[in-house]
Amino acid sequence: MIEPVPFRFELDPAAVDDLRDRLARTRWPEPEPIDDWSHGAPLAFVQDLCAYWADGFDFDAFAGRLNAHPAFTATVDGLGIHFLHVRSRHGDALPLLLTHGWPGSFVEFLGAVDGLVDPPDPADAFHLVIPSLPGYGFSDRPSEPGWNLERTADAFDDLMAALGYDRYAAQGGDWGAAVTTVLAERRPEHLVGIHVNLAVVALDKVDLAELTPFEQLALADVAEHGRWGSGYSAIQSTRPQTLGYGLTDSPAAQCAWIAEKYWAWTDCGGDPYTALTRDAMLDNISLYWFGATATSSARLYRESFPFPVDRPVTVPSGVSVYPREIFRPSRRWLETRFDDLRFYDTPERGGHFAAFEVPDSFVDQLRRSFRTVR
Repeated sequence: MIEPVPFRFELDPAAVDDLRDRLARTRWPEPEPIDDWSHGAPLAFVQDLCAYWADGFDFDAFAGRLNAHPAFTATVDGLGIHFLHVRSRHGDALPLLLTHGWPGSFVEFLGAVDGLVDPPDPADAFHLVIPSLPGYGFSDRPSEPGWNLERTADAFDDLMAALGYDRYAAQGGDWGAAVTTVLAERRPEHLVGIHVNLAVVALDKVDLAELTPFEQLALADVAEHGRWGSGYSAIQSTRPQTLGYGLTDSPAAQCAWIAEKYWAWTDCGGDPYTALTRDAMLDNISLYWFGATATSSARLYRESFPFPVDRPVTVPSGVSVYPREIFRPSRRWLETRFDDLRFYDTPERGGHFAAFEVPDSFVDQLRRSFRTVR
């Protein structure tokens, strides 16, 4: 039996003191020899964010934000899974499983919760289940191998059934998109539809002979990412344990490792603070730090790479392609994998962390996409 237990985050003042002490004793490297981000997160940016973390960030308010919605833990397949369960006041709302990725967490979805559970039109309402991936957030850190995409998808489906949702919708970005599509492959009978904001297809299955300008730019950008932006993935998918020692011991290292992605993957025009506030960034970074999940979160890469992206998805699907997403497929590319693509849109603003960056847009995309399956 899967039995949810109420959960509340209690922030240990001693852990905050330890964080501040470690930040004060950081041994900083020399500045980068260039005047941009091409070597990684600049020293001045990381020092600014860490200084605010130590002296400006309100840790009590942080704990309040994490406790703003009903949270639970439940043992699923032998592992403790943390999740938010936010029911709409509209009894016939559509159950929706929201799954985050790396370097994300359930924190990404907090700004979208109210718009999803209490929309202007009750016909757009959702009951939300927002789990933390195994090894992320407040979920347990696996002590044995095997927690890959398939096992995670099965566990989340079992959790939804235990909550009384035999039929539901699912959504995700980054690893959450992978979990969602694997779920659609393995348990399609339980899904009324899915939506993802990072859809991946096998390029050897698409027509590359006559590319549109949109497709040409998408290929150029994904090639640029492969050359300069994928080092984190190579490390996490091969030697996550070695990486974890530094990130678990040094809050400055953990901060830089995550915050660099807020420059690379948001629609920020070169300044991450235009996409996310310091408080928003540090809500997520603090969750990684206090949970000591640098290693366990990275291990998902080791468990799941490579994973197939050419298996057909037969359930009704929707895809939103944000302008600063890592991979931006055209509709015709997506139709080589998604057999029943009912919604496709390219919003004007936003990036990889859509729910975090542009929650109003994210809510609008989900409402419109899932109207096609209600």
